[in-house]
Order: sequence, then C-alpha cells, then structure tokens
Amino acid sequence: MTYIIKSKNKDYEVVIGCEIHAQIASKSKLFSRSSTSFGAPQNSQVSLVDAAMPGMLPVINEECVKQAIKTGLGINATINLYSVFDRKNYFYPDLPQGYQISQYQQPIVENGFIEIDLAAIHESKETGKKTIRIQRIHLEQDAGKSIHDQDPKLSLIDLNRSGVALMEIVSHPDLSSPQEATEYVKQIRNILRALETSDADMEKGNLRCDANVSVRVVGNKELGTRCEIKNLNSLRNISRAIEFEAARQVEIIENGGNVNQETRLFDAITGETRTMRSKEDAMDYRYFPDPDLPPLQLTKEFVENIKLSLPELPEAKKHRYIKDYSISEYDASVITMDQSMSRYFEQLILKHEPKLCVTWLTVELLGRMNKANLDFNNVKVDTEMMIELLDLIKDNTISGKIAKDVLDIMIETGEGAAIIIENKGLKQVSDTGEIEKIIENVLSENEQKVADYKSGKDKLFGFFVGQIMKESKGQANPSVVNELLKKKLNS
Repeated sequence: MTYIIKSKNKDYEVVIGCEIHAQIASKSKLFSRSSTSFGAPQNSQVSLVDAAMPGMLPVINEECVKQAIKTGLGINATINLYSVFDRKNYFYPDLPQGYQISQYQQPIVENGFIEIDLAAIHESKETGKKTIRIQRIHLEQDAGKSIHDQDPKLSLIDLNRSGVALMEIVSHPDLSSPQEATEYVKQIRNILRALETSDADMEKGNLRCDANVSVRVVGNKELGTRCEIKNLNSLRNISRAIEFEAARQVEIIENGGNVNQETRLFDAITGETRTMRSKEDAMDYRYFPDPDLPPLQLTKEFVENIKLSLPELPEAKKHRYIKDYSISEYDASVITMDQSMSRYFEQLILKHEPKLCVTWLTVELLGRMNKANLDFNNVKVDTEMMIELLDLIKDNTISGKIAKDVLDIMIETGEGAAIIIENKGLKQVSDTGEIEKIIENVLSENEQKVADYKSGKDKLFGFFVGQIMKESKGQANPSVVNELLKKKLNS
C-alpha cells in the first residue's frame, strides 16, 4: 500500500527502509562473560573487556553466533561461512573503546526476505503478500548508557549494556507506508520470538528500530534524500514518526528547499522529529578489520545442525492452523503473533473444539489482558483454568454470559472457575419447573405485550427472553428458556 502525500503542486510517495537492532538472547555478552540480565544495579555487569581496559582481548561468544545463524535461516537468508568483524570508529562517552566492534563488508547473514500480509494492515484495502528484501544481518556490540537525570551538573555512564550482543537487521527500501513499516517490524519481532533468538521486548530496549525515510514525486524512480530516525521504541511510534517525517520533507521541498541528510530523534510527546546530528557515511566511521578478532569461519555441518533445530515459524504455523482447525486467517494471525499465545491455544484445543477456543482466547481473554496491560507471562488464568471454564460452559453449568463475569474474577483473583461459581452462587438454572414459574410471572406482568406477540409482533419474543433472564439474574439456561417460552406463547 503506497502512502501518498498530496500537496498543491504534486503528489509524493514515501520510501522506507528499517534497521532493527535486536538484543540477542544469551546469558553473557558478545565478547566477554559478563551477565546480560535486565535491571541489575548500574555498572554491576562490567568486565575488564567491557570497560576497555588496556590489554584486554575480546573472545567471541559461540551462542551469539548460533542465534544470528538461526535468525538468518528464519528470514530465508544466506549464511556466510566466512565473515569479518570490523571496528566502527566514533567517540561517545558511553563507548569506552572509542570504537564499536561490528561487521561491515562481510557480515554473517545476507540476502534474506520475509513476506508481509497486506490484509493485516488495518488501513489497507489491498490483499495478498508483499516481499520485503533484507539486505543483511550483522553482529555487533552495544554501547553503554548515558544518564542525564541523576545529577544536576553531570552526565553519568552505566556500562551494563556495553558489549551486549546485538543483531542489526537491515532491510532494503521496499516499504511504502508507515503501516507497512509497522507490520514489517511486527513480523520480524514474531520471528525472533518464535526462534527464541531475542525476546524482542521494545519496552526494555531489547528491540529498537531506526527508520530511513525519504520522499519522491509519484512516478519518479530516483530515491530522495533520506533521513534516519533513531531508536523508535514502539510500533505506534514507528508509524507516527514516519508520518511526521514524510510530511516534513514534503513541506521543505514544496517551499523550494532541500532535505538535508541527517539523523533525527522522535519526540513521542510532541509527535515530531528533530535534528540529532548530520548523517554519517561509512567513510566517516573509518571501518577496518578488527586486529584482535580473526575472521569467523563456519562449516556447512555447523549451519546444517542449527537448521535442523529450527522450530515451526509463525507463518507456517498460521497456515497449519487455518488448514487443520478451519479457523479464519485473521484469527490464526492473532494467535501466532505471540509464541506464548500459540502454546496456550494448542493446550486448549486438546480438550475443546477450535472455534470455541479461538473465541475465548482471542476475544474474551486477550481483550481483558490488553485492558489490564497483561501478557501470557503474568496473566493469572493458566490453560488448565481456562479449560475448566470451557468445561463448565459446555456442560451447561454456566451460560456464556455468566462465564464472562467469572473470567473477570479469575483474571483479578487467580481463583478457579468452579470455586468462583460456588462462592458467588452463579450456577446456571436448568430446572424446568423453576424456569416455568419465572416465565409465568413475566407473561402475567406483560399481558398486553403477550397479546401483541400473538397478533403478529414476533420481535417481542426477544423482550420476553430479556425479562426472564433479568428475573433469573442471568442464571436461567437460555436454551431451556427459549424452548419453554415458545411452547407457552404458542399454546
């Protein structure tokens, strides 16, 4: 879906490429044994290598290499058996070496692709798939963190992140709208989580996106001057930042100016991008092979063994769900969006029919989780509890309406459905004698409406059902109510 910006003179389209920085799931850093655990006290996870003490030599972490290879295989890419680590030279206070160990001309992964589902983009009326080419994945170490809000006069440095292993996933400029860019990042995040090569948690900074944005007149094949928006930390902000930046560039061009190539930051409060620094080219970083690290040489057997260990990826899982369980593509996309959710679903369908499981998982449970800002790691309703709730619906112990109220309590308290039903007196009434009494009371209180119904106003049937359910406090079995009410009104 091409994103068009209309001006007085011309129509413009936006061209986007994304650089995703994903923290590799590993217990230790890329070139040292320091821990990578999140939330540790400042400067408590720093080795002599991380602090760039003289004479300290980096040693590659094999697990990080494996994770990069798994990710490359997951995006249909070529795994280079020979790759080189380079020094990328720049001087920031939180970069103790004065350079970053990265990869440049010979990365570990090249020439991959993924497909994004255009129908999954809410604003898009298009259907089908769009292929997004991925130029490369390279391994690199993260910098430390500058802290500006703990001292009125000083900036402080925390080196806990210094040396943490990152994968930089670089796309070609194949994205044509903010929505496509968001969907692309979402798909990459899903793949990383399915492969367990990164937790891809944007809130923790474990997945960040830099968006390269340019605009050009519709029909023009030449790319415009691009600006890079750094460190976008949520899917929503990716879309917002690109929308603003594209409009800003069009306004400059329409006013007769030139877009300057630069790095910009996005202010989530104002919704605007602002200049950070002029954009560097590769020559500004003075790349050269790191003399302390030999080239990384892999064997075909090493790569093949990793390939054999790959789990089922989200796209393949989605198609399997559609085929095996006859659920919609939309529902299958939602369930496979999160590895924990798909595991939850597969436990439910061992006991209950797929369509019932889909409704209670994606609509009822997930809807409540989103409102309460919960995920499948901290929600109190585990699969056994949800299976119990569905059991009670299926055997008519409770109605679907009551089950929704029970689920609210389960999420809040972590109590099981049967206990809540017993304590709250929510058991469904299926006793025909008791329901007949309620029906008699409702009909006797609404004699005129009974006459109207019998004269042909069939829609009043719903009114009577509503009154009966109200009288029974929602506990009357709806199917029994319908059956007995029809007999009574037609007698």
